[in-house]
Amino acid sequence: MRVAFQIALLSCEPIFVAKLRRSLYPHPNLPISWFPTKTRVFSPCRAIMAVPSRPTVPVRDNIELNETEKKIFDRLLGTVRHFGLQNQLRVAGGWVRDKLLGKDCYDIDIALDNMLGSEFVEKVRDYLLHVGEEAQGIAVIPCNPEQSKHLETARMRICDTWIDFVNLRCEEYCENSRIPTVQKYGTAEEDAYRRDLTINSLFYNINTSSIEDYTKRGIADLKSGKIVTPLPPKSTFMDDPLRVLRAIRFGARFGFILDEELKEAASCDEVKAALSAKISRERIGTEIDLMISGNQPVQAMTYICDLKLFWVVFSLHPKYEPAVPEGCDRLCVAYLDATWNLIELIGNSTFNDEQRRLALYTAMFLPLRKTVYKDNKAKKIPVVNYIFRDSLKRKVSDAETVINVHYAFEKFLPLIPYFASNEDVLLTEVDWEREFVDVPLASKSRVLTGFLLRELKDFWRVALLMSTLVYPRNIDCTEDLLNKNFELERRRSLFKAAEDAVLKLGLDKIWDIKPLVNGRDIMNVLQLKSGGPLVREWQQKILAWQLARPSATAEECLEWMRETHSKRLRME
Repeated sequence: MRVAFQIALLSCEPIFVAKLRRSLYPHPNLPISWFPTKTRVFSPCRAIMAVPSRPTVPVRDNIELNETEKKIFDRLLGTVRHFGLQNQLRVAGGWVRDKLLGKDCYDIDIALDNMLGSEFVEKVRDYLLHVGEEAQGIAVIPCNPEQSKHLETARMRICDTWIDFVNLRCEEYCENSRIPTVQKYGTAEEDAYRRDLTINSLFYNINTSSIEDYTKRGIADLKSGKIVTPLPPKSTFMDDPLRVLRAIRFGARFGFILDEELKEAASCDEVKAALSAKISRERIGTEIDLMISGNQPVQAMTYICDLKLFWVVFSLHPKYEPAVPEGCDRLCVAYLDATWNLIELIGNSTFNDEQRRLALYTAMFLPLRKTVYKDNKAKKIPVVNYIFRDSLKRKVSDAETVINVHYAFEKFLPLIPYFASNEDVLLTEVDWEREFVDVPLASKSRVLTGFLLRELKDFWRVALLMSTLVYPRNIDCTEDLLNKNFELERRRSLFKAAEDAVLKLGLDKIWDIKPLVNGRDIMNVLQLKSGGPLVREWQQKILAWQLARPSATAEECLEWMRETHSKRLRME
């Protein structure tokens, strides 16, 4: 129907087209390129091929409450009736959007029209106690205008579900500042226009059990799959620059199209500067983590790259070295793309959620793995450490895991030919600067791989995945990656061959295996009074001996130690 409508417009006068456009599509920002013009040459095939693909999103006409939601809303309405309040209770934002899309949502935000959230929560608590129920987990999160958090939020648990309570808002700003000078109770319409996106500006009125669309386009944009701001995007983003990342996240998550004016505003220097200066790095890191953990991380990072936000979000230490080449941001996204597709091909069940999340970070930062900066003691630190701990304010363990995989995955590279061909001779080229005593050649692969897995623990498959991306390492795959020539089937075969070989060697969970002898046993054999470097050296030798002989006993290991130590003493 849409194609027929567009073909028919080809013969229309421009003024008529404009009027028809406004009457049928109440979207002032709808790109003009979507409508054919009179000057285009008509060809049925060309007309059909030229029409951009727009998502058609099934949206429900009403909201169906589940049993838990009914109980929660009954208690909130009971509070209003019990105290004779005049409040209109509305569920705001994402819950309304997701329910209309037929998705479950447990993130319920209640917007109040004439009361602070903290005041209403006290009323709810008193009402629950009055009816013999317990109020749980009441907390108040203060506003922080300096970090663009303009509203106080109250929280409590009702029916084992966290509920947030905020007041509807209306703000006034002074010139040259987006921190509100006056903040007061607003109407639902005023609040809707202060929201980040039209699809998040919808309300569900609990009092009337009805959907409210005050921007007059929230439902329409939901149906047409568009990411649009209720107000002009630049002012919306300057109000809270984190909305740029939220727009990207929701666009990627739902497969919606970013509005052209929105993209222009998101990539302008003023908004980028505000994102760096006004928003805490914790909030930025949380948004990025939601994207990486989401269903379309590649699309999200592609948007970030296309909008020139990559180095704003993943800022580097001021004195990093060597220089990052031009286009490195796109190469980072290309590695992420290849890894995401490779994981899909291998099978998502191979990796748990945490392994998959950190595998994507590891892949995205592969081009930066040799970029460093110097700390106060002139020690070289991987710049990836700075990205996680300073730019994103993520867990220290995230940085440590990714850096460890970056370091260790290259040790997998010389093992891959062995895993693929099972030829021991190839292992003679492996040199990890480690002394192996009494390790037969036939067992060397098990010893080498065992040490590597003990380093990586549960993330050994992530390291193996990275090694398949850069194998063979003497060939530069940059152009192939940028052109999306990922050779996924070849890389999948390499991964599966190596994984099967590791499992066949009986090395999965090898890091949980305890040494056959402990430090005190070593000191007794060596006749030492205290531990030290010599004990640590023998611990490594014993571990290699044990890996080479998985069925050996502690007595056999001690006997081998005595013989080896005696030989060493005689040689000295």
